[in-house]
Order: sequence, then structure tokens, then C-alpha cells
Amino acid sequence: SDAGKLLVVPMDGSHWLSMWQVVEKLTERGHKVVVLIPEVSWQMKTTQAYMVKIHPVSYTLEELDGSL
Repeated sequence: SDAGKLLVVPMDGSHWLSMWQVVEKLTERGHKVVVLIPEVSWQMKTTQAYMVKIHPVSYTLEELDGSL
């Protein structure tokens, strides 16, 4: 089958905890995946498994923690 190109813009928190496994499987199957993550995040990190692009945000980790 043909591989596709995907841009993933996940939300932080439990959404990403479910999504990263899907992203890794898609990469393993030959799809080119780019994940756009904020520079301030709880769980999202850079990895060798797929391409990560980091975008700036206007909040700090302390502000993100306070939004709970």
C-alpha cells in the first residue's frame, strides 16, 4: 500500500497519551508523520520515531499547571 503524509497537532494531556502510540504505528508502516508540539508541554517530547516541530507559546509551565 502507499504511504501517506500526516500532520498531527495534538492536545496535551490524556489526548496525547493515547495518540502517540497511533503516531508511532503509522511511522512504522511507512507514513511520514510530523507532530507539531508546543515548546511548553506536560508530556510531549521530541523523539527519533517521527519528525517533531516545536512552536512557541505565550504561556509558561507554571501557567499551564495552574490551568488545571
